[in-house]
Amino acid sequence: MKITRLYSGDDGESHFQDVEIDLNPSGVGLLSETFPATGVIFRETAPDYDLDFHNAPRKQYVVCLDASVEITIGDGSKRVFGPGDIFLAEDVTGHGHISRAVDGQVRHSLFITIEES
Repeated sequence: MKITRLYSGDDGESHFQDVEIDLNPSGVGLLSETFPATGVIFRETAPDYDLDFHNAPRKQYVVCLDASVEITIGDGSKRVFGPGDIFLAEDVTGHGHISRAVDGQVRHSLFITIEES
């Protein structure tokens, strides 16, 4: 299973990194190891959501449930995350990233927090 890591580099800019999550056979399919988490936040984002450069408030997995979000980093690179996509937001310092709604749709997502804010 692949996810995207969004992290702050030594240059103070946010970067994308594709990460493979290892899955191993179990009695109910394939499972990863257990990853620690501190909470779950449910979120609804307006269809005109457009947030200029900002940092993640804490390290957290973001799970897109329905509509898409476009993430832009400092070098202008963009990625669109849609339903079922997961990214790990770890850019808690530095310049941060831009988040924008896609196709004018309300978006529902889950934040699985790794650290308290």
